[in-house]
Amino acid sequence: MKPNNNSVVCPAELAIQILSGKWKLYILKNLMDGKKRFSELQRAIPGITQRMLSKQLRELEACGLIRRTVYPVVPPMVEYELTEIGKSLEDVFNAIHKWGLKYVEAMSIKTLECQEENSS
Repeated sequence: MKPNNNSVVCPAELAIQILSGKWKLYILKNLMDGKKRFSELQRAIPGITQRMLSKQLRELEACGLIRRTVYPVVPPMVEYELTEIGKSLEDVFNAIHKWGLKYVEAMSIKTLECQEENSS
């Protein structure tokens, strides 16, 4: 998914390609508040299978958005966290949250409480 350095790409199309999929944005949002273990991510994302979570994590790591750290303990402990470029998506999530609020209001939709984003 990550283009080579000689590729000519449209930045918007590349971003959509990297972030597309049912689960990637959920994974990234859950990593916004810090490192998580695999089991923590799986519990935080209802409906995602272990196989799909593994696949999506590998893809996000290959794109450079997350970092996987394996600790040399028995049993092995693995943590996932955002890289600097992954952390830069926080503004995108804040914009999505603001848009969601406007949409909910415009469509008179009842919502569940969700974590407030840092909006200015």
